[in-house]
Amino acid sequence: MIDTYFFDTYAIVEIIRGNENYKAYIKKNAILTQLNIFELFYGLMKDCDVEFANKIIDKYYISVVGYGKGIIKEAVLFKLENKKKNLSMTDCVGYFVARKMNVKFLTGDKEFKDLENVEFIK
Repeated sequence: MIDTYFFDTYAIVEIIRGNENYKAYIKKNAILTQLNIFELFYGLMKDCDVEFANKIIDKYYISVVGYGKGIIKEAVLFKLENKKKNLSMTDCVGYFVARKMNVKFLTGDKEFKDLENVEFIK
């Protein structure tokens, strides 16, 4: 069985850039939310042509999962408890989606480096 991870936007960008440290994750099952798709598409549209951006979004959109108000509440409390860290709303939601789905949160964002249930790759 192929391993499944929650890919935060950072992880997807590093895979696209060809970061050697993320090569092992290319064949893994990805989970992400529409918030990650928004961040990713925004970044791609700033830096790439629309055809490439659409191709990447189509590739990752099939991995989108939903979440409910319970995840929103947990993510908000987590963000408030960690307000000294620069945590994005998208990453907070993703972190709790990963926990709920019992998969690792794959990221290179330093704010998550020492947290439980995180696969931190630079």
